[in-house]
Amino acid sequence: MKSLPITKLITERRVLVLLILVALGITLQGYLASVGKDITRYNNFVIFKNSFGHLLHHQNLYVYYPGEYFDLYKYSPAFATWMGVFYYLPDLLGLLLFNFINTALFILALRKLKLPVTNLRYVFLYLLVEFAISLIWTQTNIIICNLIILAFCYLEERKILLAALLISITVYIKIFGVVAFVIGLLYPDRFKFIVYSILWCVVFAILPIVIISPAELLQQYQNWWAVLKMDHSASYGVSFIGWIHSWFHLEMSKVVTVIIGAVVFCLPLIKFSSYKNHFFRLQMLASLLIWLVIFNHKGESPTYIIAMAGVAIWYFSQHPTTVNKVLLIFCLVFTSFSSTDLITPGWINDAYVEPYSIKAVFCCIIWGKLVFDLLFNKAVPKTSLNECNRY
Repeated sequence: MKSLPITKLITERRVLVLLILVALGITLQGYLASVGKDITRYNNFVIFKNSFGHLLHHQNLYVYYPGEYFDLYKYSPAFATWMGVFYYLPDLLGLLLFNFINTALFILALRKLKLPVTNLRYVFLYLLVEFAISLIWTQTNIIICNLIILAFCYLEERKILLAALLISITVYIKIFGVVAFVIGLLYPDRFKFIVYSILWCVVFAILPIVIISPAELLQQYQNWWAVLKMDHSASYGVSFIGWIHSWFHLEMSKVVTVIIGAVVFCLPLIKFSSYKNHFFRLQMLASLLIWLVIFNHKGESPTYIIAMAGVAIWYFSQHPTTVNKVLLIFCLVFTSFSSTDLITPGWINDAYVEPYSIKAVFCCIIWGKLVFDLLFNKAVPKTSLNECNRY
């Protein structure tokens, strides 16, 4: 009896079922392992949902509440308002809903991106480990990543209002989402996109006044700014600057490094004639997703679902080359597998992977190659993408 080739066994439906089962398993395991514990395995979710209670009771969002969770709330007042959806739910139901939103957005965004159909199943498999890491930590990074991807898809469909809405939401989850507004400049309706973006940002900025007074809201923003400033000086993170500092012991200004990184990121934007090319826009999306993480001074392991989504888009939208294949595999091993027990024991992760920013290394290298290829037209798109050149 002949065995089926691996490509026949790995169907998109089976991969998606695996993805959903992984999400469900992580959710249930995290909840059950936390029963009776003072600090839950889903601590970040507790921070998120309790922020609404603090807002509702006119408390400072940005101080420690050791009786409820560890760490600080570092998100916007608007995000705390949105968390009212989860505040009144029991933890299990809230956690299931939160991870359902993460998983649904992950599937919806990548399918809507319309990468070559034969590659989509491998995209999901490639991102599975990072997807699981982010879910285990109950982070918002999957949401941010896929709202940006969906915004790109809606820009492709000329749904400018909706695209501006989605990117504005990411800004009020984590402030670095503001960089994603750059992709709107690639489209003819860029002025309309800017206007809509400003309007949505204003709406979200004042949204919490449905709960608290304008004076209280202003104070919350002042408290948030104080936390962000303190956070900026705390560490280099698992990032480009963290890699350079830990490997070469170079002291670098975070601000100067980000400015240089931003200039390099923007260099391909001088190729105005390329804006009409769908593949160029797709590669700029990939560049953006990687940049958001490797130049984030607070980059950490769960954040890398964003960068790895960029890596997947970079690779699976173009004709493969030997160099790209090698970089793709190395990135999977040293970015995704290195922070799991699949490859490295916990003590190696604690002693080498995190301190030496191992997760950042190949994402940085791939990003550099991506920018170079964009500037000098080195990458060749998949044939199926050529028909998408028009806006």
